[in-house]
This record gives sequence, structure tokens and C-alpha cells, in this order.
Amino acid sequence: MTKQINVPVSFEFFPTKTEAGHEKLIAAAHVLAEQQPEFFSVTYGAGGSTRDRTMNTVLQLDQQVKIPTAPHLSCVGDSKDDLRQLLNQYQESGIRRIVALRGDLPSGMGRASGELRYANELVEFIREETGSHFTIEVAAYPEAHPQARNFEDDLKNFVRKANAGADSAITQYFFNADCYFHFVDRVRKAGVELPIVPGIMPITNYSSLSRFSDACGAEIPRWIRKQLESYGDDTRSIAAFGTEVISDMCQRLLAGGAPSLHFYTLNQAEPSLAILRNL
Repeated sequence: MTKQINVPVSFEFFPTKTEAGHEKLIAAAHVLAEQQPEFFSVTYGAGGSTRDRTMNTVLQLDQQVKIPTAPHLSCVGDSKDDLRQLLNQYQESGIRRIVALRGDLPSGMGRASGELRYANELVEFIREETGSHFTIEVAAYPEAHPQARNFEDDLKNFVRKANAGADSAITQYFFNADCYFHFVDRVRKAGVELPIVPGIMPITNYSSLSRFSDACGAEIPRWIRKQLESYGDDTRSIAAFGTEVISDMCQRLLAGGAPSLHFYTLNQAEPSLAILRNL
């Protein structure tokens, strides 16, 4: 039994393509459930490409692992009827939280399709269809969304999502606590008071982290890149250094008023637990 850490947390998973991968996901979820997280969340593939796998994973985590689980729901590529059907299924299954996103475009799609184009429209739709049944999480981008024209436009987009009826926000991961504090300060000055939970990405593999960060607009500070590069294929040193760096950042975030921490687990338990042990 893993010792429970007294820090409010939540954990994110992604639906897998294989049965073996799914078994590893469920095993990791059972271990992380011992931390008594506020909730789990499960991602939703571009254009709804993992719709059934997302729902099956959500229901299994919620009903069998016994942790409240929030599906990601995006509007790109889905009609209002599609979304209404999903919302009804989740309501009937006792799901009480949703992560509402615009969503990524499927590969090869040059422009968004579907009746709803933006996350604020999806939040409004969920509220119109289900009232206050769901706690609605939205995304926040302390370093600005990679497709935003500038930081000011991205801030306005976030305020629209909040005012549409969101309850809370989860940030894209980052490696610089100052960008989180700056973002929260700007949001508060804009009159938005909802909780903004920092998204935390454990560092376990430099090459994949670098590719993913470049794609999603999360900046890896140069000193961290250079240190990780120096380890080459030494995965143990990469993990130890990553745990230290992210633990220090989490300490600072919590000391600075972050309401909780949301871990992007990549369907693994140990990297997140190693950070939590340091807290």
C-alpha cells in the first residue's frame, strides 16, 4: 500500500488501443486511487477518434476503481446530436464532471467541422442541455495556446470560456512557475475567480517530451533541456533529475496558492508518485 500524500490531486489517463495497454492503465489507476484524488480524467482523441474507448475507460474507472472520473469532451467534428447523446449517456451513468475542450483537428482536416467551433460554445451547450448536473473543467494556457495570435487574444478566449459557465480550469503543463502566476494574476484582473489548477507533466523521457512540448507550445527552459541532453540514454538519471525539478516547481506552486495539482500520468503511476512523495 502506497502512503497517501496530503496534497489535493487529480490524474489524467488516455484510452489505449490494446488490451495489454488497458490493463496497465487500470493497474496504474488502482495505485493512484490510494492517493484519494479528487477525480480522474480521460482524454478524447482528435475529432472524437477515441469516443468509445474514452467512454469505456471513464465508466470502468468510475464504477470499478471507484474514483469519480471526468471524460474529456470536444466539439470539433461532432454534431449537437452526437454531443447530446454522449451527455445523456454520461448523465445516466452517474458521471458528474466533464473536461470541455475545443479539441484537436484530425490529421488532414484543414478547418474545424461540427456545429460548435469553440470551447466556450461547448460549455454553453452543456449548460443548456444539462443545467448544473456537471462540474465543467476547461483548459488554460499559461504560455498561450500554440494557435493563438497573441497572449491577449488567448486571455480573452479563456475569459469567454469561464463566463460561459465553467467551474474550474486545468492548465497545459509548463516548466516555469512564473508563467502560471502571471496567467492567474491576469485572469483575476479580468474579473474571473474560478480555480485554476496547474497541469503537471513528470519528466521521464527527454526525446518524446521535447517533441510533444514543441507541438503543444510548452516551453522547456534551456537549462533543463541542456541537463536532460547531457544524460543521453541514462533513463534513471533523467527520471531522478525530472522528479527533483518538477517537485521543486510543485512546492512553489502550492506555496503560491495553487488549489491542487493535476498530473498528466501517461498511464503510469510511479512518476507522479515520486513527485508526490517529495511534497
